[in-house]
Amino acid sequence: MNLKTILSICLITLGIVVLAYSGLSFSTPGKPVQFLGMHIATTDNHFISPAVGALMLVGGVVLLVVKPKGV
Repeated sequence: MNLKTILSICLITLGIVVLAYSGLSFSTPGKPVQFLGMHIATTDNHFISPAVGALMLVGGVVLLVVKPKGV
């Protein structure tokens, strides 16, 4: 398997997962806040919409099907 095939399979898989769950949301650690001597931890929430999942799926299929012109 070459790099193009592996990349297209990963895009297809991620696209299917995002579409199956109607989008994915995840949290990452944010900047800590110091307020009146208290240390408050924060988080940043991120969301991957189903539209992005559909684009990943279509992009992976196109990448898998299209052959280079020189070959």
